[in-house]
This record gives sequence, C-alpha cells and structure tokens, in this order.
Amino acid sequence: MAKQIWKPNTLISPVPPTMVSCGTLEQPNIITVAWTGIINSNPPMTYISLRPERFSHPIISRSGEFVINLTNKPLVRAADMCGVKSGRDINKFEALSLTPAPASTVSAPLIGEAPISFECKVVDIKQLGSHDMFIAKITAVQVDDSLIDKNGKLRLDRAELVAYSHGEYFALGEKLGSFGYSVRKKPAKKRK
Repeated sequence: MAKQIWKPNTLISPVPPTMVSCGTLEQPNIITVAWTGIINSNPPMTYISLRPERFSHPIISRSGEFVINLTNKPLVRAADMCGVKSGRDINKFEALSLTPAPASTVSAPLIGEAPISFECKVVDIKQLGSHDMFIAKITAVQVDDSLIDKNGKLRLDRAELVAYSHGEYFALGEKLGSFGYSVRKKPAKKRK
C-alpha cells in the first residue's frame, strides 16, 4: 500500500464530540470538546483539552469541575451548535431547550438529555501550546435508565452515540466484534 508523508497534524479519527458542561445550575455553560478520553482506570481519570481563549476555560479553571456528557443522535445538532457559538453571547441551555440537571459530586450541571454523564474534578492543568489539558478524576457517572437492561447490564448500543471525523458527524453502526474475540476459542462441534 502506497502512503504519502504529511507534516504532523491532529488527524486522529474518529473522536467523541462530547458536550462538556461547566459553571453552576444558575449560570451553566456547554462547550463541545472532541479532544477527550480515558487516561487511567484506577482511579478513573479523563482529560479535556481547551484553548485558553474559550469562554469555558476560565470557568473550569476557577471551579476545578466539569461534566463530560456523551452525545447521541438526538443531541448531535446541539453538540455542533455548542462548538460554534460562544457562551459569552448566548445561554446554550436555553437556546437549545436543554436541561441543566444537578450532578451528584460536582457543582457543574450535567445535561439532563445526555445518555451518560461523567462528573469530573480537575487534578492538574497542563499548558501544552494551543490548548491546555485539564486532567481530572471521574467522581461519578450518571447513566440513563433506558440503557440498563432487565439484568442490570449497560447497553451502550441503545444510546445512539455519535462520532466526529474530520469535520463530519457519524452515527455508530455495525458491531464488528467484542473485546477478546480475536483470541477466543471456537466452541467444539458436538458429536452425533
């Protein structure tokens, strides 16, 4: 396979177009963040990377708290708008008819319509250049009841989560396998 060599860039795709809520229930804000992920499992930790000039940057810097809300198909238009409009100019919760709901461990609100919300407390801020990385402990996770089956299992396939890739939003689709399927032994055939 032939390949071209490009200069270093940020093309890793797809990424999650998460809606990060911050502020308080009385003065909430939302910023769309695709540069996020899990960085540790014990304790559960995550990060978000923000440009210092973004309206949410000083809010999160002062409070040390935020909520990562996963974006699903019904929220994709709101996620896009929260990425292109500034909280300096509009109240995004009001403009999009979204519900700022109380979190259980942080003062930042979560988005009531989001299928899953990760409550986070900042433990460090790394200045990296164009962006600052907010490293945070995940202090609680709120999961919509509709995503739990009758056996108590989380069913993310019901969440209609979306992905963002090079300027476009995509619905997640076909299941290709499960963790460890490449090394699992096939069941022995029964003898007759």
